[in-house]
Amino acid sequence: MKNVLIGLVFISSLLMGDPKVLYSLDFSKQKDASAIPWLSSKGFIFQLDSKELNLQFKEGKLTFETIGAKAGFFGLKMNKALPNIGSVLIEWGVEKFPEGANWALGNNRVALGMLIALGTKTYGAGVPLVKSVPHFLGPFIGEKEKVGQEYLGKLYKKSGRYYCVSNKTGLQQTRFDIDKTFTQAFGKETPPLTAFAFQMNTKNTEGAAKAFIKKITFYSK
Repeated sequence: MKNVLIGLVFISSLLMGDPKVLYSLDFSKQKDASAIPWLSSKGFIFQLDSKELNLQFKEGKLTFETIGAKAGFFGLKMNKALPNIGSVLIEWGVEKFPEGANWALGNNRVALGMLIALGTKTYGAGVPLVKSVPHFLGPFIGEKEKVGQEYLGKLYKKSGRYYCVSNKTGLQQTRFDIDKTFTQAFGKETPPLTAFAFQMNTKNTEGAAKAFIKKITFYSK
């Protein structure tokens, strides 16, 4: 009887199609050092003030911080788009939030956020002379924002959505359902994953921000 049950569970798992790891990046095994050379070797691109965020590998984490008002993001374009994207598991955290960041009051700043680009069709920012980008989802950790709330940015209102996933400091494990979130937000099938990035933005805030990332893993549906 026991063997029969085990067999049924195995067959059921095959039929359901358990999520598979599509891509994973683990920062926890890197030795303490500046992170920019290693990230560059992996194909990461640095935008705005990202090289001024003191990117370091430290104690098994990729750490970054601001002392003044800075805005930067660093990201990776996939060599090959990943179809059948389901979710992402992010091991990350904030050690210090910037004072004054508050999306409800229009000050859309983040100590730590992720941008997940989907598909290749691009959409305008809503203002002239700003680059068009694909659809994107932006989970972030925000001190004053409502967990689970969907937010619009000041740009890309037709193609981008942001989601607060935690208000806490310290290590968090965030499982973000990309497929479900995209279909609910845009009412169509989720395109393949084409790129991802991390951002920190402390413009128009006081104090400093400090955050870290340990590991990210993308899963199939």
